[in-house]
Amino acid sequence: MTWDEWEQAKAEVAASRASHMQLNQAAASGGGGGGGQKDLVVHDDQLGKLGNLAYTLREGLRVDADHARQNTFDASIELFNDGLDMGSALTELHDAWNTKVGTLKEACAHISNHLDYSRAQHAKDEVQITTAMRDAKDAPMTESRIQDYWK
Repeated sequence: MTWDEWEQAKAEVAASRASHMQLNQAAASGGGGGGGQKDLVVHDDQLGKLGNLAYTLREGLRVDADHARQNTFDASIELFNDGLDMGSALTELHDAWNTKVGTLKEACAHISNHLDYSRAQHAKDEVQITTAMRDAKDAPMTESRIQDYWK
């Protein structure tokens, strides 16, 4: 391949990539690449409602998912004692169901606890930010003074 052919090949590749190239950078207007999208905003009462829903779901699972557990286990033992392979299969089903329900209950509890923690932590952060703010004269900014600036 001659030098001219090499340069021509590079130019062809560059031309074909020009329409497909995308730089990994923020958008020039407004930043964030969101095209004017707002930041994620969650209000404390919404977190509380979601946490309560997760807790209610967990409690419902605790009661309702255990409805037939004992009967299923008793049936599996009876079938097994009668020499039927279905008894051991039913025992495996019983154990798998308990494992899955336990995992789901733990997930609901984790979500509920995390949302409660998030609410408490954000409240602490808000107090810390509010009490740590100072004006140009290094005087503490109280909540009432901060509210004056928002009006």
